[in-house]
Amino acid sequence: MSRPVSRVLTLLELLQAGGVRTVSELADRLGVGERTVRRYVDHLVDLDVPVESVRGRYGGYRLAPGHRMPPLMLTDDEALAVLLGLVAGRRTGITAAAGTAGETAAAKVRRVLPERLRRRLDAVLDSLTFTTDAAGAVAPPAAVLLPIADAVRHHRPVSVRYTGGSGRGGERTLYPYGLVAHGGRWYVTGRDLSVAADRTFRLDRIAGARVLPGTFEPPPGPAPAERVLTALATAPYRHEVTVRVRGTAEEVRGLLPASVATVAAETGGGEAPPGSGGGGSSGSGGDAQPWCRVEIRAERLDWLPGLFASLDRPFVVERPDELRALVADLADRLRDAARHRPTGEGPPRSRQA
Repeated sequence: MSRPVSRVLTLLELLQAGGVRTVSELADRLGVGERTVRRYVDHLVDLDVPVESVRGRYGGYRLAPGHRMPPLMLTDDEALAVLLGLVAGRRTGITAAAGTAGETAAAKVRRVLPERLRRRLDAVLDSLTFTTDAAGAVAPPAAVLLPIADAVRHHRPVSVRYTGGSGRGGERTLYPYGLVAHGGRWYVTGRDLSVAADRTFRLDRIAGARVLPGTFEPPPGPAPAERVLTALATAPYRHEVTVRVRGTAEEVRGLLPASVATVAAETGGGEAPPGSGGGGSSGSGGDAQPWCRVEIRAERLDWLPGLFASLDRPFVVERPDELRALVADLADRLRDAARHRPTGEGPPRSRQA
């Protein structure tokens, strides 16, 4: 690469770092005169790179938004960050692009890397594994995500073509409160004007989105993420489960996923439920310990006994009776497992002092 071309690319890299760069600063960094700096800027402008001239005492040059993205100059660390972000985004569903856009973007970055750096990055990507399942990740199309994001930011209503889980579709008008990425999916939560109620919608079920005229004022209350998690936890399922757990609501919330369970403090003091072993605290005073109510909606009950046992806190099943039987069955199996010894092994020998 000839030296002038190399300096022009270095100039582009300096401008991409952001802010206004004075002519004298650029001349010093490039090792050329100020007139040469201005000539290099003209070269970038001829290549449709949007370089702006800023007048005044602290004037100089800066990179401005243009009709297309100029060439990017990335350091080794920046290239690694971009590739890892693309790979992680594709695996978790956070990449806001449908189809193969993430893969083609990563391929373009790799294609222009020096051989030395490409081999090192390939070593990272080849040795990297994820504990999350990529199969469940669903990326929303940009044609849906971008209009909804714009409506959220500017508090504008938005019209969407939505198909629900039952397969029924139709036009909906929303006052969108926020976008939330959770569990490999994207959601928008807001006011559904067709039913005059707050709703949560999956973006991968939206076929089109259009920002409408007008504005609205977002209501006070929970943040968008909390609204989505609550909607997921209270969605209709086959079983409605209510369990009382000893501890404050804050303590128990920290032990259960918000998208699975809703936790509320018990009203009426800390009286222990019958058969719970008592609610009094140890030591003098005998003050009752608090209890809270946990509600879960689930298609299956078989995983819940282990979940509540893992809390390591007294709990009482209020409903359904089927769950109470499953808890008793788990307790019997754990008791049998604790009593079981391998064949031929006698009782444990006492240790000599």
